[in-house]
Amino acid sequence: MCQHQPTCPSAEATDREAARIIACFPEQGWSLLCNGVIVFEDTGELLPDGRTIAPHRGPARHALVA
Repeated sequence: MCQHQPTCPSAEATDREAARIIACFPEQGWSLLCNGVIVFEDTGELLPDGRTIAPHRGPARHALVA
């Protein structure tokens, strides 16, 4: 799918979120990456084969302050 040089990570790669955004819909809270992955603003993902990846945010910044 990706025609960038160097090519973007595939939808199966662990770094799939590093692919370039080809369509962005901030008003709806999602973007389409060139590898076919849809990423949502809550960090969840929808893979091209229909599998979902649950949101995987890190801890809130204020929780990191000791």
